[in-house]
Amino acid sequence: MGLLKKIFGETPEQKKSKINWIELNSMEQLNTVSNSKKTVGIFKHSTRCGTSIMVKRRFESSYDLDAEEMDLYYLDLLSYREISEALATQYNVMHQSPQLLIIKKNQLITAESHSDVNYLDLKSFI
Repeated sequence: MGLLKKIFGETPEQKKSKINWIELNSMEQLNTVSNSKKTVGIFKHSTRCGTSIMVKRRFESSYDLDAEEMDLYYLDLLSYREISEALATQYNVMHQSPQLLIIKKNQLITAESHSDVNYLDLKSFI
């Protein structure tokens, strides 16, 4: 168990993220995303994928924006696959996991996946 914890990190229950995640769990929330005046990030995450878990952990540890700068949504792909499919259609982006979509004024600014998520300069999208 100790080795797995070192590789994959702690579960959300074990470690509180410094990110104020907004759980994306309904199709109605996509309207909120579309109409947001702020830049919006949507982190698509598979809770059973080791790569996704490691990318999320690194993303959380390096995240340095204030809550007022960006709304950051968390999408559990295993529970809400239909929302991911709706995002793929709405923003014309191929589904991948992990994946971070950056949306501003209902326009997809960028979509990065896998370890590329951690190389985004989020401040440049504000």
